[in-house]
Amino acid sequence: MYIKKNACILLLMLLIFACGEPEYTPKPRAYPKVNYPAKAYDKFDESYCDFTFEKPMYAEVVQDTLFFDEKPESECWFDLVIPSLSGKIHCSYREIGRNKIDKLINDTYKLAHKHNIRADYIDDYYISKPNGVRSTIFEIEGQVASPFQFYVTDSTKHFLRGSLYFDTTPNADSMAPIIEFVKRDIIHLVNTFEWKE
Repeated sequence: MYIKKNACILLLMLLIFACGEPEYTPKPRAYPKVNYPAKAYDKFDESYCDFTFEKPMYAEVVQDTLFFDEKPESECWFDLVIPSLSGKIHCSYREIGRNKIDKLINDTYKLAHKHNIRADYIDDYYISKPNGVRSTIFEIEGQVASPFQFYVTDSTKHFLRGSLYFDTTPNADSMAPIIEFVKRDIIHLVNTFEWKE
């Protein structure tokens, strides 16, 4: 009876202390909060390029003056730098004539499909506008360096290629909302694209 009484007291004490709050609770995994810039556009109309488009106001135009320590093929090589999101859209222009259109398009497809090693999938779609602007956009999902690429051409004289990059290690899950935010502005860029001639 004495042992039974002590066992009951011991069991009751264990239940009382076992039901207390733990001293440490691990925090759930989370990603830093991103403050997205306001959606507003202004006109890209640089004298060194033969086209215009509406660019997001949060992007700064920085002309490229060197390509692997050499002068680029055209003065119309530039980056749309996005400091608030640590990213940039690298844009390179080539004149058709000095370059064959088939080679330029094939090179663009090769560059996009170089991501096949790390990509979950690549989706491309074609846009053709009445003003002579033709474009193909590449959405690349997975742990890739450039998740969104495009080219714009008139098929006879002009060819512009663009690639989105971020200054971070690729993480498709955490970057997905940021990529989606910038992707909408790149599609707006393509939809407002016009040749100056």
